[in-house]
Amino acid sequence: MSNANKLSNSTVKPATGKLGVMVVGLGAVSSTFITGVLMARKGLAKPVGSMTQYDKIRVGQGEDKKYLQYKDIVPLADLNDIVFAAWDVYPANAFESAMNAEVLKEKDILPVKDELEKIVPLKAAFDHNYAARLDGDNVKTVKDRWDMTEQIREDIRNFKKEAGVDRVVVLWAASTEIYVPVDEKIHYTLADLEAAMKADDKEHIAPSMCYAYAALAEGAPFIMGAPNTTVDIPAMWELAEKTGMPIAGKDFKTGQTLVKSGFAPIIGTRCLGLSGWFSTNILGNRDGLVLDEPANFRTKEVSKLSTLESILVPEEQPDLYTDYYHKVRINYYPPRNDNKEGWDNIDIFGWMGYPMQIKINFLCRDSILAAPLCLDLVLLSDLAARAGRHGTQRFLSFFLKSPMHDYTKGEVPVNHLFQQYVMLKNAIREMGGYPADEAID
Repeated sequence: MSNANKLSNSTVKPATGKLGVMVVGLGAVSSTFITGVLMARKGLAKPVGSMTQYDKIRVGQGEDKKYLQYKDIVPLADLNDIVFAAWDVYPANAFESAMNAEVLKEKDILPVKDELEKIVPLKAAFDHNYAARLDGDNVKTVKDRWDMTEQIREDIRNFKKEAGVDRVVVLWAASTEIYVPVDEKIHYTLADLEAAMKADDKEHIAPSMCYAYAALAEGAPFIMGAPNTTVDIPAMWELAEKTGMPIAGKDFKTGQTLVKSGFAPIIGTRCLGLSGWFSTNILGNRDGLVLDEPANFRTKEVSKLSTLESILVPEEQPDLYTDYYHKVRINYYPPRNDNKEGWDNIDIFGWMGYPMQIKINFLCRDSILAAPLCLDLVLLSDLAARAGRHGTQRFLSFFLKSPMHDYTKGEVPVNHLFQQYVMLKNAIREMGGYPADEAID
């Protein structure tokens, strides 16, 4: 088959050697992610839900059209080449954590017990004020935020050396921190951010910012899997440009927001009106416990509320989307553990303004939906780094609840799931040396 539609050979560096994946937080999500990867490479489980392992993208057009898996278009790291490490406030190793989380059955953990037991969490950079509900003592002793950052950098260097990995990606899969509003005096320039870290400004510098700074400074892409402000600030964008590293965030798009970003386009495309959208969740894992604290829930609420407003835009269709009411609630309910349940009540109206309702009840498993996102974000961030892409990776918005965007220039994020999918496909095509041949209308 001819390659006539290919623009050039890909200039992405090959995925040689081992890829180190350092996860912040060794709770339900990350222990499920790590166990699944180890089981998949033994041929004992399937990485269902992972785009990088299953999805096929069209490259070329006309007679040259082919549908290929990502690894056949771009050089992705192989699952066998991944080496894991983690930080956590609790000292339990990955096997104990997977067992304690009760997401996976024992039979799906025991075959990789030996490998999981070797993943012992490093002491976490932690500030109790940012997650008051967590009380683990596997925590670093630090002088100030700058020292905190330096200690994380040392962890990354040591892991690289001891594990013999060529590249590292750092993934935040820990709890949601309290909301940190963006402050222009501190978060807008790298110089101001560094000064605040050295001055031990605990109010404006969250521990997650220390992880992100350390990762980027050590030449590792950083992924924010919670709704924290962390890398969503101009100072971090500046650092990512300076170090030539990709950043992605924020907040894994797993259950209810995935439904919202896929279902809202149905209402918009069909030109139906919206009066209100009420979303509520029950969740009982460690994430639910942390989010039961109002200051931490505020961070999540900002993330979850932003999705709808950029898909059903009042200015574009004033007859249909002016003054709709959007509310989001998360309720901590221990009996459910990781099996969260999301209810959506959607009040719509049609011809001549007559009201109708849609109700969605999604009984999902938080970590089962998040684990493949972790894998995809890690592999695609590593790919982006080897392709020389730095700064915010907008093509990864597909996987994220509240996609990062340059709000200083009035940029509006793309939250429409199918437009996000076009962005993802086009980026893979480009990195594979093919033209980006789909438009977002």
